[in-house]
Amino acid sequence: MILLYKGRGISRGKGCGPLLVSPAPISFLSGVDPESGIIVENGHPLNGKCIAGTVLAFPYGKGSTVGSYVLYALSRNGLAPAAIINAEAEPIIATGAIIGEIPMVDRIDIPLAELKDGTRVTVNGDLGEVEFDTA
Repeated sequence: MILLYKGRGISRGKGCGPLLVSPAPISFLSGVDPESGIIVENGHPLNGKCIAGTVLAFPYGKGSTVGSYVLYALSRNGLAPAAIINAEAEPIIATGAIIGEIPMVDRIDIPLAELKDGTRVTVNGDLGEVEFDTA
C-alpha cells in the first residue's frame, strides 16, 4: 500500500531510500563525519549509524552554519542522504540541502514519531510530497 503525505517543498528534486528516523535534532558540524557519512555525536540516538542513501527524518538541525557545508561535502563525497524530512526546516539544513542538491520537505501531515525506520520512502521536493511504501 502506498501512502502519500503533503508537506512543504524546501529543496527541489526527488530522492528515495529506506527511512532513518531520529527523535533528536542533528548537528552536521562535528555531529556527522563528512568522510564516512556516519553520525559521530556522542549520546545522539543515531550515533554510529550511516546516513548515506537514506531518507533522513529528524525534527530540525542545530549548531553552526558550517553544518550547511558539511551537508554539501557529504553530497560531493557520495555520502549524503537520498532525501531529508524535517518537522520544521531551519536555514542551516535548508541551505545545505539546496547547495548539496538533496531533496527536502518539511511540515508533512504525519508526526515524525509515527515514522518507522526501514520503510521505503520517496521524497518529492518539487511538489512537497512524501510517499511511503508500506507493503
